[in-house]
Amino acid sequence: MDTSERLDGRALSYIGIALVTWSSAYAAIAYALASFTPGEVAFARLAIGSLCFAVLLLVKPVPLPARRDWPQLVLLGVIGLTVYHLCLNYAETRIASGTAAILISLVPAATAAVSAIWVHERLPARTLIGLGVALVGVVMVVLASGKQVKFEPMAALVLVSVLACSIYFVGQRPLFVRSSTAGVTAFTFFAGTLGTLPFTSGLPQALAAAPWSHLAALLWLGIAPSFVGYLAWNAALRRASASQVSSFIYFSPPIAVLIGWLWLGERPGMLTLVGGAITVGGVVLANARRRAVPSVPVVSDTCEQN
Repeated sequence: MDTSERLDGRALSYIGIALVTWSSAYAAIAYALASFTPGEVAFARLAIGSLCFAVLLLVKPVPLPARRDWPQLVLLGVIGLTVYHLCLNYAETRIASGTAAILISLVPAATAAVSAIWVHERLPARTLIGLGVALVGVVMVVLASGKQVKFEPMAALVLVSVLACSIYFVGQRPLFVRSSTAGVTAFTFFAGTLGTLPFTSGLPQALAAAPWSHLAALLWLGIAPSFVGYLAWNAALRRASASQVSSFIYFSPPIAVLIGWLWLGERPGMLTLVGGAITVGGVVLANARRRAVPSVPVVSDTCEQN
């Protein structure tokens, strides 16, 4: 795997779109779980996202990935979408959101490890140090936000989500070389949606009884964080390495705090601001490139004599 790729402006804009939409999902999930089971929320979210992808493929025909890639895409969709969302949703019914935020922030480190094992991506020491610094900043932001952090056995499901997400990010990237971003993402969404189908036995009754605000939460989850967020994220993955792109996930908790400040008037404290600054510094360090040392021309003995 070529690790010389750089994050250009377009990749950064895609990452920004994905992070903002993903950070907005916390409130929507909380709303939806009041009327639906974790499995129903996962299915509805992925089904709405799949419907959006189906419309996109009809409006702008995109060739599907080659048949030889279908088994891998099905497996990635089930692991990265079905398993990820089911485990995360079930865990959030028992553990504090602060705990989940800290554990989900392990995705960049897990992605770096999976990249090194699977595609032999070598990470310089500067990148590893930057990931560690950013994680420290995230922990400071969460602890300063006043959210309860309590670890319990259910938190292990979030760790499963972390591993599933990392496999999804790394496994897709080689497929982008020979297939379109929309085609690959849509195929995994179709597979991921089918994987959640067994958890929807009570969905019709729940839809009929749910208030409009909870239904709106499902629509938002399916359109913004799922369809728009994943499409933007995979577009960024097409342009840079998985470990580079995933390092920006550390920005998600600070963005969530910023949204709470602007939307709900929850002004962050000094520790939150310091933690956010450390997070930014860690991500910058993780993605910094060492400057190439200019080559010095070697002067031959003949030239020296002249």
